Amino acid sequence: MRARTAAKAIAKTPDSMAHRVAALDWAAIATQLDAHGCALTGPLLTKDECRSLAGSYATDALFRSRVVMARHGFGRGEYRYFAYPLPAPVLGLRTALYPQLAEIANRWNAAMGIAVRYPQDHAVYVERCHKAGQTRPTPLLLQYGAGDYNCLHQDLYGEHVFPLQATILLSQPAADFSGGEFVLTEQRPRMQSRAEVVGLRQGEAVIFPVHHRPVQGTRGIYRVNMRHGVSRIRDGHRHTLGIIFHDAK
Repeated sequence: MRARTAAKAIAKTPDSMAHRVAALDWAAIATQLDAHGCALTGPLLTKDECRSLAGSYATDALFRSRVVMARHGFGRGEYRYFAYPLPAPVLGLRTALYPQLAEIANRWNAAMGIAVRYPQDHAVYVERCHKAGQTRPTPLLLQYGAGDYNCLHQDLYGEHVFPLQATILLSQPAADFSGGEFVLTEQRPRMQSRAEVVGLRQGEAVIFPVHHRPVQGTRGIYRVNMRHGVSRIRDGHRHTLGIIFHDAK
């Protein structure tokens, strides 16, 4: 009964997700991404929406697959990829975030000498993925318990890779869990890797690179390789929503 109630709750949102996303300070987000390789949005989802999405994890009909991380050496914990059609809040976030991030992605690719450019409409980009055989949706819910963690990784699913993605914390730090910090690492040429630990609030998104980003050096702009993961959960349970903009083979 609880799973069915959660599934119904996430079918609608009280106001337009597009309005929430449009209201973000995108100039500040772009500045943070350029300077640090990640940016926080502030809360995008309400507490009720977070609880509903986290509670939907048990609703099999919403998902196309389930991955137990320990079986693949990915860490500990598990996640489920949503099936099409995506739940309204997930689709709303994916659709609304994409055009803003496409502008940053196009600027980054130009700076790094990468020829690929991204259309402003996410549906057009998804069609590009599907024509290349990448037809499986990639937004996902992740579930962690005490002792679980996510190894550093990159979410690359085929030829077409959109350079930015977002993770939204659905649980409340200190109340639902402790530990479980979001971690980014940046591998710089001829230098030690740099780590960034990101503290998230419930309902807040962190935006970060999927693969690499441009960095200004003394001899011009160069690419740095990025990976992300989650540190060990010390106690409680942690749920997150991952928004990836390219689909998978």
